[in-house]
Amino acid sequence: MDATKGESMSEGAEVVPGRWGPDRPIGIAVLGMGNVGREVVRILRDHADDLQSRVGAPLTLRGVAVRSLDRDRGVPAELLTTDAEALVARPDVDLVVEVIGGIDPARKLILAALNAGKSVVTANKALLADYTGELAAAAERSRADLYFEAAVAGAIPVVRPLIQSLSGDRVNRVVGIVNGTTNFILSAMDETGADYGDTLAEATRLGYAEADPTADVEGYDAAAKAAILASLAFHTRVTAANVYRQGIAAITSEDLETASALDCTVKLLAICERVPAGPGGPTPEEGGKERVSVRVYPALIPRKHPLAAVTGAFNAVVVEAENAGRLMFYGQGAGGAPTASAVLGDLVMAARNKFFGGRAPGESVYAELPIAPIGDTPTRYHVNLKVEDRPGVLAKVAGEFSHHGVSISTVRQEGHDDKARLVVVTHLAAEAALAETVAALSDMESVTSVTSVLRLEGTEE
Repeated sequence: MDATKGESMSEGAEVVPGRWGPDRPIGIAVLGMGNVGREVVRILRDHADDLQSRVGAPLTLRGVAVRSLDRDRGVPAELLTTDAEALVARPDVDLVVEVIGGIDPARKLILAALNAGKSVVTANKALLADYTGELAAAAERSRADLYFEAAVAGAIPVVRPLIQSLSGDRVNRVVGIVNGTTNFILSAMDETGADYGDTLAEATRLGYAEADPTADVEGYDAAAKAAILASLAFHTRVTAANVYRQGIAAITSEDLETASALDCTVKLLAICERVPAGPGGPTPEEGGKERVSVRVYPALIPRKHPLAAVTGAFNAVVVEAENAGRLMFYGQGAGGAPTASAVLGDLVMAARNKFFGGRAPGESVYAELPIAPIGDTPTRYHVNLKVEDRPGVLAKVAGEFSHHGVSISTVRQEGHDDKARLVVVTHLAAEAALAETVAALSDMESVTSVTSVLRLEGTEE
């Protein structure tokens, strides 16, 4: 499995005789013609000469599978079909581009292509997050390529660096903003002071949010991308089910105000990192190995952190490697043309492999690191409490943190009487200990309510 594992085209490479060349095009089938599919078709047709020069043979569009033939899609009618299975099976189709999305029928169609020895380029993060192993095995059996740069962060080239550029290094952490809808909403809340509901409505009106925004605002989209990034970074198969997920629907304008007072902002982060074996030592199943923590949640980050400056619908991913240090990839994470750019990059790679007789390496899961449960993951909390305004309350609250082994970094008291509140920021502690502390605080007589709990990332403490 690879979205980029190295170029096959090099000086002196031997062309496979009698297969493809100026008079024998490489046939392309495109499955789906939404925003991305439409742009892929446009680029294939508008830049055919350039693409041929880069590959060595023409790339010829054999057909486009669509749901309906009822409307004009700007391509010759003879290229359109509602029978995607028949299009994939055509003998003159060598490469298949899947931009339908979802699990079925995309999974069945990709498997059919791979089993027939046809390379596949896909932007389908939901499918890859759950079925990478099955798809990679099919590609391996038939010696076909599976490319998916466009599945994570749109036009941003982050998959290729993880697989290719950093293949000789050890990646320790990947953290990023990988969903444009939620970043637009949180950025707007930060800039305007509006609440979540009004900002979501504006995002929908402007086309940044779908009519049903659940996949975005509840973190499902980011979790699928996090699973892919973690699998690549740590050579361990990670699925969406392994990702701890929390969305942004509970974030309030007050949370953003509190963050601003700390010179922070709030972002929905996808975090993939290596963590030590459990506090009680490794289990027999873990065999003493370090573990992988993969999670998605809204978190406070300092404004000086590079991700804090990523606003609107843009995406960014920070990769921390042992020798390369910190690398940041930034750009448009969605949209028809940006995503199509990543698709075409993969398509050129796959076509070059066809032309020169090469092949991308397969899936790399040799490490087989265990997945750390969220309770064992070290993090920091920012806790906002409404409390009774009387002597001794602060000491009782601090005592509860101490009782659970959680060290307090800062505490701030604001207001008085029935508006008194405490804002507590912790040092690093296990998630389980922090969660137990918050639960205990909720039961304290002197605590009126725990109004918000946010994690704090991007600090060294």
